[in-house]
Amino acid sequence: MPKSVRIAPEATSCDGQSVSFVVAIGTARQMCRLQTTFQTQSQALNYLHRHRTEFERVARERFSLGQIEDGLIELTMF
Repeated sequence: MPKSVRIAPEATSCDGQSVSFVVAIGTARQMCRLQTTFQTQSQALNYLHRHRTEFERVARERFSLGQIEDGLIELTMF
């Protein structure tokens, strides 16, 4: 193997994974993004599915308060 090639473990991001989903608010649909600390998309999706009703409730509250940034409601883990 040439000395100019070095194999190193992939650097992990501190940001974690984000998952996007849509909430129905009346006849409107609102895009939401959940930012997690999980390292894999699968873990983030499982977390969203386990706590979906709570996140939908928070998203509806933020929608009613007008807390929408660039057409997106930003959520974070509990």
